[in-house]
Amino acid sequence: MGVTPINSFEEFKRIINSGKVVAIDFWATWCGPCRAISPVFEALADQVEAVEFYKVDVDAQPDIAQEVGIRAMPTFMIFKDGQKVKDLVGANPPALENLIRTSVA
Repeated sequence: MGVTPINSFEEFKRIINSGKVVAIDFWATWCGPCRAISPVFEALADQVEAVEFYKVDVDAQPDIAQEVGIRAMPTFMIFKDGQKVKDLVGANPPALENLIRTSVA
């Protein structure tokens, strides 16, 4: 299934209001920990079919980052029905896997 980049604020709104469980990786190109955890997020995207996986480059999409209050990267958020239900700040593979897997339990 893979991870899909979100390229506009309108697209972000449409995705989080889709009625599906959505996991978003908020990252930046200059962020070393973001690059380190990215393969873990991508592997989970292939394993957990009940969740849709997206990523937002906070420098390219500052409106989205501001809307959800990003303060550090990486930040992972789970959305359902337009609302943030869970989040995780930092590159912690076991915590990320737990975040994703418990979001569909």
